Amino acid sequence: MDFFTEIDAKHQAFVEAQPVFFVATTAPDARLNLSPKGMDVFRVLSPTRVAYVDYGGSGNETNAHLLADGRITIMFCAFDRSALIYRIYGRGVPVLPQDPGFAALAAHFIVERGVRQIFDVAVESAQSSCGWGVPVMAFDRERQTLRKFHAQEDSADRLAKYATRDRSIDGLPMRSPTELPYV
Repeated sequence: MDFFTEIDAKHQAFVEAQPVFFVATTAPDARLNLSPKGMDVFRVLSPTRVAYVDYGGSGNETNAHLLADGRITIMFCAFDRSALIYRIYGRGVPVLPQDPGFAALAAHFIVERGVRQIFDVAVESAQSSCGWGVPVMAFDRERQTLRKFHAQEDSADRLAKYATRDRSIDGLPMRSPTELPYV
């Protein structure tokens, strides 16, 4: 197990090659939230800054937890090659379409219908470990269900759904988009 103060070129290449990653957040008096992510939404912006696009579709606990606490852990696992687990520890903020800075962050991604926010994370440290207990699996393909869902849904209906959600499952306040520029 090794710790790092920033993301080096070797680990950046590893991160960029992974089709899935996991995000963990929590806040005082709240459940721990752990979510898998895919769809090529993660970017290393610098050795000390990462970001990922978040699509609407399920809860928004990461938003609420980051507003309440700020801490986030992002984990990548090698499933199809030499074993490796790589974790990024940091402090994150949700950047919504109506926020200053959203357009600048969005420029790093292919942003499409259904995006509700981009999580911007300041890297505090990173850690690599063996991953020998992780199974070897092959990546088949991305699911298209979420993209299809957002392509069919009317943007006014989507915005109305987001605007009514202002609390997490634990009752923490969260922010919702007030505009959906990618329709």
